[in-house]
Amino acid sequence: MNKPIQPTQTAAFYIQSILSFGLSLSAVAIGVAYLPVSGWIRAFLTVGVLYVVTSAFTLAKVVRDRQEFSAVTTRVDQARLDKLLAEHDPFKVDA
Repeated sequence: MNKPIQPTQTAAFYIQSILSFGLSLSAVAIGVAYLPVSGWIRAFLTVGVLYVVTSAFTLAKVVRDRQEFSAVTTRVDQARLDKLLAEHDPFKVDA
């Protein structure tokens, strides 16, 4: 009756995500490095990009954690319902 949690992503999707992240971060880093502005502006943009990247990781973790919590809660509720249904006897008469 217990179904194991199935992964919803393939290895190809995982690799594509990693490559896409690396390519986009590299493109932004190269763009900031070759931007014709002073060092202070370049440093500000670099800190901004790092902040956006860390915020994106944090947001992804929070969304994943909420989804996992929801899945666990649903599984616990389903297990409780299954137990109640298994123990229920419709022909039992309470005295």
